[in-house]
Amino acid sequence: MKDAAILARAALLLPLVLAGCSRIPGKPTPGDEVPRPTAILNFATLYGENCAGCHGANGQHGAAIDLGNPEYQALVDDATLRNTIAQGLKGTLMPAFAQSAGGMLTDQQVDALVKGMRAHWARPAQFAGVVFPSYKADMTGDVARGEIVYNNNCSMCHDEANAPSVGTGPITNKNFLSLMNNQVLRTIVITGRPDFGMPDWRERIPGAPMSKQDIADVVAWLASQRPVTPSAETQPTPAQPTTQMQPAHAGSHGGAK
Repeated sequence: MKDAAILARAALLLPLVLAGCSRIPGKPTPGDEVPRPTAILNFATLYGENCAGCHGANGQHGAAIDLGNPEYQALVDDATLRNTIAQGLKGTLMPAFAQSAGGMLTDQQVDALVKGMRAHWARPAQFAGVVFPSYKADMTGDVARGEIVYNNNCSMCHDEANAPSVGTGPITNKNFLSLMNNQVLRTIVITGRPDFGMPDWRERIPGAPMSKQDIADVVAWLASQRPVTPSAETQPTPAQPTTQMQPAHAGSHGGAK
């Protein structure tokens, strides 16, 4: 009888013991696992970690092109948007994000960014019937005429004399132009920056949208203002040599990374 009672108690305690073993301190639960970086396909996470720093939290109010602008989303096709993310843009600070180009994102993650941008920011119905200039330049711009186009369409907000009172930046600043290739300049001229109140190619002069030639000309003129080499102001100050001798092992504690 005594042995039977002991066995009965043991039978009752066994499930509790086993349950306790499944909750060993420090053992992760299914919700605790940290996914591998390459397994993340959530748009908000991918955009926040890779794009928001330059393009703004919701695709707007960043230093780079406002991806949240529906007009930008209407101008670029999927292949162009994907290639820009994957390969970057030469002549700008836009890096390549695809692993195949030296970045950190898989092809699936690049696709997730493209699909997410389209889902969140594209408004194709808003531009039904609008005939856009081509994304890439399809004609040669005239520099001399481009200055006239600039004076008629842009200078009232972007000249160095006018910009401070209007609250904009002087786009003829050579340091600014050093960070912008011709494609970026063309894109901004076409789509504007509505997040900063800059009108697009149709609205700069009411009733007189810029022609394709106007766009090509003003981009050509702006490009002509770009310095051939970066100015001294944009160059890092060279490290000054020191006369103090350093031990051979000094770099092993916090050297260049």
